[in-house]
Amino acid sequence: MPLALLALAIGAFGIGTTEFVIMGLLPEVADGFGVSVPTAGFLVTGYALGVVIGAPIMALLGTRMPRKRMLMLLMGLFVIGNVISAVAPVFGVMLAGRVVASFAHGAFFGIGAVVAAGLVPPAKRAGAIALMFTGLTVANVVGVPLGTYVGQAAGWRVTFLVVAALGVVGMLGILKLVPELPRPEGVRLRHELSALRDVQVVLAMAMTVLGFGGVFAAVTYIAPMLTEVAGFADSSVTWLLVLFGAGMVAGNLVGGRYADRRLMPMLFTVLGALTVVLALFTVTAHSEPGAAVTLFFIGALGFATVPPLQKRVLDQASGAPTLASAVNIGAFNLGNALAAWLGGLVIDAGFGYTSPNWVGAALAFSALLLAFVSAGLDRKRPATGDASAPAAHPVAGPERTPAAHTAL
Repeated sequence: MPLALLALAIGAFGIGTTEFVIMGLLPEVADGFGVSVPTAGFLVTGYALGVVIGAPIMALLGTRMPRKRMLMLLMGLFVIGNVISAVAPVFGVMLAGRVVASFAHGAFFGIGAVVAAGLVPPAKRAGAIALMFTGLTVANVVGVPLGTYVGQAAGWRVTFLVVAALGVVGMLGILKLVPELPRPEGVRLRHELSALRDVQVVLAMAMTVLGFGGVFAAVTYIAPMLTEVAGFADSSVTWLLVLFGAGMVAGNLVGGRYADRRLMPMLFTVLGALTVVLALFTVTAHSEPGAAVTLFFIGALGFATVPPLQKRVLDQASGAPTLASAVNIGAFNLGNALAAWLGGLVIDAGFGYTSPNWVGAALAFSALLLAFVSAGLDRKRPATGDASAPAAHPVAGPERTPAAHTAL
């Protein structure tokens, strides 16, 4: 595997860390700015909405310039956004910094995956793409817990400065290691957008919004839930996030393995189990062992939805795989924003720190219902979007974007 993939993996590691580390630092950030924890939750919402808006814009902008230059531009935005967050004098400035950083998120993964596939022979493309996305999964096991520990020990501003430094390393790695790649030709905005009008594509993205949103309803406020309800010490949040990250890695691997075999049955099973586990978390969150075990399964089931949901979108939008990949990353983050907002509402209404789990269960169940609707349409239109066919949309060249074994 070429060293250029290491540069892409470092960038993915930094982006994954900055997205999720804020959840473990919400109490510290809230205290630092003198705002409530639900208000601090807008840092999650704002980032997620920035990905929703920025992913398609930056992906389409990426069709206008060489990919290496675009990747460096995206990492530059990421660095600037994290520096703004680190030095923000008031809460509004930090929120603006989070939005700036978020604009790099979706397009980096969409364009980076295309670049990774083009760096190796066809027989090794899946491995190259998986290696790049390893940076994201490792971020949830190493980067997020370590960033939480640093933030609690030395201050949350230090965490964001360290993440910005990771972005600089990633940008220099891209500069030195990624070869010059030509600007993609033949991409037309009308053609890219037309593939997104299919009802099955809309349903698939709606499942993405609701399904992964269910996870974020719970984990956005996981720090106060674990400390105020379960009774863990503040220092325990770090290793609990390691446990959550381990579940995410395991779920992503399992979801990627079975998505190519029986995609819709896999979605039915995972979304149903996620609904049950999120509902149970309202009870298990009151004990330390129960909270720890449930947190692992939320991570596992939540990320087990990622490969099949991503593949479902790309199966149904085969005419615009690059844009569909970026838009679906935005859909994941739209779900994150919706869930964080709804979770804050129920906490502010006085229902307690466990109440977002009910919101998450309701969102996951709604995604399950949409999955049944989509499967029903498949039976009426069997020639379209056969997600179970293993060769439906292979990665045939550098213009293809992977359908499975990917994450946010």
